Amino acid sequence: MTVRYRSLVKKDVPNLVAQVAAHPVLGPRYGPSLNDFGTALVRTLGRNYEIACAFDEVNASGARLLGAGLAGFVTAEFLQEVKSTLGLWVGPELVKRILHGTNPLLSDAEVRDANSRRELNLLVWHTVIHPNDLNRPEVGVTAANAFFYNFLGFQVTEMLGQADCFEQLQASRNLGCCYFDRRSGCYSDFPDVNQTNFEREPHNLGLDRQSTYTQGHLWSLFCCPPAQIGFSSSEQRLLRTALDGGTDEELSEELCISLTAVKKCWRGIYDRTAESLLHLFADPPQQNTSIPERGKERRRRLLTYLRDHPEELRPVSRKILRQGAEVRQEL
Repeated sequence: MTVRYRSLVKKDVPNLVAQVAAHPVLGPRYGPSLNDFGTALVRTLGRNYEIACAFDEVNASGARLLGAGLAGFVTAEFLQEVKSTLGLWVGPELVKRILHGTNPLLSDAEVRDANSRRELNLLVWHTVIHPNDLNRPEVGVTAANAFFYNFLGFQVTEMLGQADCFEQLQASRNLGCCYFDRRSGCYSDFPDVNQTNFEREPHNLGLDRQSTYTQGHLWSLFCCPPAQIGFSSSEQRLLRTALDGGTDEELSEELCISLTAVKKCWRGIYDRTAESLLHLFADPPQQNTSIPERGKERRRRLLTYLRDHPEELRPVSRKILRQGAEVRQEL
């Protein structure tokens, strides 16, 4: 039996709504507004950078949906409102705003520009996993891995969420989250919370780039350097797919583009990489390598570099990157 993660799709939504209804904390928290949860969630699934991640338990008889992780980038104004408003529950409030035209989630273009300026605010909407399942080590590890896979490399200024159950609060603390104290207006140590008093008020958990709490795994979200190369969205799509392996013919089939388009995209990728990271393709002295082998080596080196630099596969505005580079040169 294994636990895996994948993208949440529309057909998962009714099952997920039922899981929220059966959740001992989220069900009562939503109340009547749970009727709108599925509709609001479906409206966010088309956004490339609002992450809806499904968790499946897989065994010999098939797969069972354990739940989902939902998160996205929001306006600084909404994040501040969550932190400063007494009794504001993120889930029901986000559903209401998505359905009534005041959606605080950033558009794909807004995410791209904010990421290029290093001004992204990440809001964790929910981790919809029953507390009994969340206590299982393999489930907690998979959920954490999915979160880092989806968000590592983004230029996050602040991350905030609310614990969906007491077990999640404890897990978040272990990962390096801090408690946001509304009264003092800053991140601090966790208060004395237990199963009995947990549900009395929202518990805002998070971290920001200015935090002095830098010991947990979550701090790695704030340590990624900005992108240097500036790949286009189509180039990033090809590269993300290529990281899983496959020939150009297989990439063509998976991406539903022609083989000619794949080869043209690779040429653009290599040219752009060479402009920014010339040393990446530099051959050792006196190496006698054929052109086909040199092409394979270039791809191997680039994909190896990208596995260690996920920021290069996040949305970026080349115009803003150039402006930033020009400012740094002037300084």
